[in-house]
This record gives sequence, structure tokens and C-alpha cells, in this order.
Amino acid sequence: MDITSLQNPRVKHLVKLREDKKQRQKDGLILVEGYDELTLALNCGFKPDTLLSAPELVSQTLNVPDTEALTVSRAVFEKISYRDNPDGWLGIFPMPSPSLNDLKLSETPLVLVAESVEKPGNLGAILRTADAAHVDAVLVCDPRVDVWNPNVIRASRGAVFAVPVFEVRSPEALEWLKSRKMRVLAATPSADALFTGVDMQGPLAIAVGTEDKGLTDFWMDNADLRVKIPMAGRVNSLNVSIATALMTYEAIRQRTK
Repeated sequence: MDITSLQNPRVKHLVKLREDKKQRQKDGLILVEGYDELTLALNCGFKPDTLLSAPELVSQTLNVPDTEALTVSRAVFEKISYRDNPDGWLGIFPMPSPSLNDLKLSETPLVLVAESVEKPGNLGAILRTADAAHVDAVLVCDPRVDVWNPNVIRASRGAVFAVPVFEVRSPEALEWLKSRKMRVLAATPSADALFTGVDMQGPLAIAVGTEDKGLTDFWMDNADLRVKIPMAGRVNSLNVSIATALMTYEAIRQRTK
């Protein structure tokens, strides 16, 4: 057993990486916990600097050549874990830093724009939809939650590694979209058109905002299309990840019908 003390400096550092965005940015490191998430990250070409395992918890084997491998006690793993029922696997990865200008788009691209999404669970669910629908990219604009927050990675089930994801300021995102002749579709309850009643077959970016205030004026003013999702109940908003999924799959339906 390599690490058994809860006071080990590496254990304390891992806790800081888990909890503190500034620490992750300073060190250029992220944590990926869970056998499934680690396997997906590896299959997508990402490689950890260090792989930790707790022999008392693991039930599956995972070998990564040329990577530091450390075993830790159950108590240590439970201290660094961000899950209720950890499976004993955690990797320390270099923080990805992809360039938006290097992204190769499909012939008819579909991009998701998530502006100021504030909850890790919602952003993770949006990333899962993006992976399932095989969209070209997700632009996380002016984020309130760190894309590489361990809870986002967990909520995405590792999809954050399978989909091109970029943190970018809204003006830069819009300029990039316009330079590639992509229309911007803005979701808002105040729109007249239903999301099922507009043409989504060409190059398109679907923009969604926060659940309480929606998209800012910047995206509303620069949108080519404004659409709403019909709601017959008393609540005036849908969960942002559900709204994103509905519109994404409407675009897929139109493109494949």
C-alpha cells in the first residue's frame, strides 16, 4: 500500500484539486473518478499522469502503461473521493486545453452553446446529450461552473472527453459561429415560433441560458431564430438540460427524416 495516511501531502493536494477551481487551473490538473469515466477518457485519447486505486474497493482491473500507479487505503480513497459509493479508481489528468480554431466541423454542423449554466448536473447532462446526438461541439460561454469540476465530469458520465468542449467568452463564440456561417437559434419562452416549427437542417448553433433568467440580451439580440418549447403547466421554465435535449433531437430528427 503506497499511501495510508490521511495527512499525506499528496492526499491533501488531491482534496484541493477536487474542491478548488483555482488550484486546478494553477496546477493544470483535473481529477477523473470511476472506472467507466476513466475507461472512456482513455478510449478518447486522454492519458493520466497518475492512477490511484484502493484495493479494498476495486472490482475491475485497469492498467495504463507508462503511468504512475499508486495504491491507497480505503480511508484515504474515501477522503479524496467525490462520490457516495466510490469504486476505488481515480486518475489525475493534465487539464485539456483545446483550441476552438482547430476544430474540424462536419458538413452540416450542429453546435450547442451553453451560456452561464450554473449547476454541474445540468452541464453534465447537456454534455451527455451532446455525445448521444453526436454534435460537433459544445461552447460553454461565460461559465459559472468549471467544465473540469469533478462533479461535471461525473454528471457527464465522462462525455466531457467524448465531445469537443470549449470554454469561451460569448463575443468570441458568436464571432466564431458567424465566421462559419452558422445560424444561432435562441431558446426563450417569449418567442412566437415553436421549436418544432423552424428549419434546423442547415449549419446551426442552439443556444440555451440559465433556468432563472434564460439567455442574456447578447445572445437574444444576435440570434437568427428565436423559439419556444410549449408548456401547458403552471411552471414557466424547463430544466435547461431537458430543453437542450428536446431541441437537439428535433434538429437530429429533421436532418434524418
